[in-house]
Amino acid sequence: MKKYLYFLFAGLVISLSAKASPGDTTWVQANVDTLTWYGTFDSTVTFPAPGLTYRRIYMIVTLGKYMCPAGSTYCGDWDYTVQNYLMTPGGDTLELGRLITPYANAGAPRTPWTWQQPYVFDVTDYAALLQNSATIRLLYSGYSGGFTANIKFAFIEGIPDRNVLGIQRLWHGSFTYGDTAHLDSFDINTHFTALTETAPAGTQTTDLKFIATGHGSDANGCCEFMPHSYQVMLNGGSVATQLVWRNNCGLNELYPQSGTWPYQRSNWCPGDRVYNYFHPLPGIVGGSSYNVAIQFDPYAGSGSLGIYTTEASIIYYGPINKTLDASIEGIIAPTLDPNHFRENPLAGTPTIHVKNTGSTPITSIAFQYFIDTTYPASFTWTGNLAPLADTDIVLPEPWELRVVSGTTGTHNFTAEILQVNGVTDNDQTNDTMTSSFMAAPQWPVTFKIEFRTNSETDPATGNCETYWQITDAYNNIVAQRYNAAVNTTFTDTVTLGPAPYKFEIYDTVNCDGLQWWAFADYTPPPTSGYIFIRKLSGVTIPMNGYNYGGTYNNDFGCGFTQYFTTNFPAGVANITESNVTIEAYPNPALNIVNVDITGMQDVKGELQLMDVLGRVVSTRDCNTAHQQMNLDGLANGVYTIVFINSESGNKLTTRLLITK
Repeated sequence: MKKYLYFLFAGLVISLSAKASPGDTTWVQANVDTLTWYGTFDSTVTFPAPGLTYRRIYMIVTLGKYMCPAGSTYCGDWDYTVQNYLMTPGGDTLELGRLITPYANAGAPRTPWTWQQPYVFDVTDYAALLQNSATIRLLYSGYSGGFTANIKFAFIEGIPDRNVLGIQRLWHGSFTYGDTAHLDSFDINTHFTALTETAPAGTQTTDLKFIATGHGSDANGCCEFMPHSYQVMLNGGSVATQLVWRNNCGLNELYPQSGTWPYQRSNWCPGDRVYNYFHPLPGIVGGSSYNVAIQFDPYAGSGSLGIYTTEASIIYYGPINKTLDASIEGIIAPTLDPNHFRENPLAGTPTIHVKNTGSTPITSIAFQYFIDTTYPASFTWTGNLAPLADTDIVLPEPWELRVVSGTTGTHNFTAEILQVNGVTDNDQTNDTMTSSFMAAPQWPVTFKIEFRTNSETDPATGNCETYWQITDAYNNIVAQRYNAAVNTTFTDTVTLGPAPYKFEIYDTVNCDGLQWWAFADYTPPPTSGYIFIRKLSGVTIPMNGYNYGGTYNNDFGCGFTQYFTTNFPAGVANITESNVTIEAYPNPALNIVNVDITGMQDVKGELQLMDVLGRVVSTRDCNTAHQQMNLDGLANGVYTIVFINSESGNKLTTRLLITK
């Protein structure tokens, strides 16, 4: 299985106190390197002394750029492997994390000379070795300059999920794959022969951690562009099979890049972290003696052979330290974290990443969350989250997220766990997280979508492989252009009610957008397309993370998402009566709400109650200054009360929160 890390980089800055207490963070600076050429870059680092325990330890590798000397070739233009090692005085050498540099030509919109990107690795398992003095080695497998690297460690004090009782490095190195002429010396499986190990006392679970990335290409595209599998062999029998492959490079958070970034590859994507594979070894507990091996599938290569770069270790764990505990591990949206660029700026429903860090299955988690310092919203998630499992949780839309849409500057989003399975959990230091974010844009209620299809077809339909759609907060499709003819321009006028929406465009077959520099290498080369969002006046509405012109026009890989809201209120702000007000109370309301209209001599009209999507869910005549509305049957949430004057047509609005 793979362990994914969802992490809020900005939210990590909690404390620099040397005398940490639960939740405090101690920062340690490691390497500050200018990566000039293939080689190792070492830094001697002083880590915290033994004595404290840490809930999480993160290694943050921040890549940047520098201008190479005049005449240099390929200054930061290529996808190179970066491996980060821990080397202790006791002789332990372990790879902590691996990433691939992006295609980062300074002319690309996301990678100017000022570009920086943090890559975050959870290295909590190595706590016993990240002590006192050690060396951090960065191995840069690059044949040009242009990149910088800054490595820091964040030690967050507290109780870890489990204590690590031992880590043993097994096999490592880069090995040729597919050699049939020199089987005795070059067959890859000769490098992963069975090793006999014994689990230390107290071990309750054991994992094999394996990192494998394919590089180079033979006549068949192996290893970089060809998927292959390996098996984990325990005591002679297979306990796991893993495909070494990434099929989601076209959804890279760092896009567009200046090279072939959307292509699927052997467990890596340019500009992204490499996946670690974790394989539980069943039945291996304290005192167990066993043998373990890796076995790649048979393969006969052709021509120049590719390689797999590998690193394997065994990790022995004690029992889970907490009985009942949930942890907010990250905020996916809303956030400014560049590792969640595609999911932001958000309009609608926030998403957080939560882990069960206790030994008890979790069936419910009660949250509260808010924007800046506004009134908090509440939500209780229900499901079944096994011990040490993690999941993304989507929270209902907080009204204030819509209120700030269209504004400039940054805002804060805070999520907090109140209860787990109906009670307070064991560890409250991991219950709260805050992110900074930019608000989603606000579009007019009526706009046009100008869509020019290219010539790439979906074999299943014979029409264009690219399509767009707009969905509301409930994922209902409210507008779309699907199964469109190729090489055709479509202009659709869209009118929406006041609500949060999501505009999405998908490139379903080749994941190469509507226009890409590599089109020239296709046979025959496809035509190029485009898509514009325009006001009725013809003015183009910009979209985040999307470039309308230049070399990288319409280069979005598998697709992209733009969240937005429409103008709110729509047609409910044309109040001309002087000193006329509307008030609703109690607010929040339960089953009945009182509505008072003051300053109007002759009240005649209608009251409407609208939900967050602008749908009228209740109406009643209003011919007196005081009215009551029945709220039975309405779900919790934010509503709008609208009074419409029957004579003038003018409207008054006020907001109402229903909580039952």
